[in-house]
Amino acid sequence: MTKPGKVIVFCAPSGAGKTTIARALQQLVDNLHFSVSATTRQPRQNESDGVDYFFISKTEFLDRVGKDEFIEWEEVFGNYYGTLVSHVHEMMDQGKNVILDIDVKGGLNIKKIFGDQSLTLFILPPDVNALEERLKSRQSESNETLKLRLARVPMEMELGKQFDAQVVNDDLKKAIDQVSALVTEFLKK
Repeated sequence: MTKPGKVIVFCAPSGAGKTTIARALQQLVDNLHFSVSATTRQPRQNESDGVDYFFISKTEFLDRVGKDEFIEWEEVFGNYYGTLVSHVHEMMDQGKNVILDIDVKGGLNIKKIFGDQSLTLFILPPDVNALEERLKSRQSESNETLKLRLARVPMEMELGKQFDAQVVNDDLKKAIDQVSALVTEFLKK
């Protein structure tokens, strides 16, 4: 019988480095797999259903929302994105440890659903000014989206206090080492 997997959640304000840290962790710790999200947007040319996303209609998505089939979901620029509870359970039943890189509210919902089988990590920027500079240096944000992302930071930071651990990303290697130690210890339990 396969030992059930666990869930590791990464949340942070945009620009704090959570995805970079999560991807680095996947290279350092065996048996970590990113969850595949569902979306209502059309697949891009090089994307495959079930690999990059689960591509579903808006009607099906909203029907599943009504049935509480998502751990978390949100609407972004007219399309819906979310994490299916069934997909995460399926991966865990196969003995895979699942990485979720999601919104802070979704991260808190993980604890309600998976309890001790989950580890929630909140990645903090050194300060809000550094966060703003990181977002600007990406050159992927308009002034409007930059303001929207920064407006969410106080709420995200407050909710981040409820996570199992907080790691400050002021030095990327140090942050990766801290996260790796936390995850390795969690997976041993």
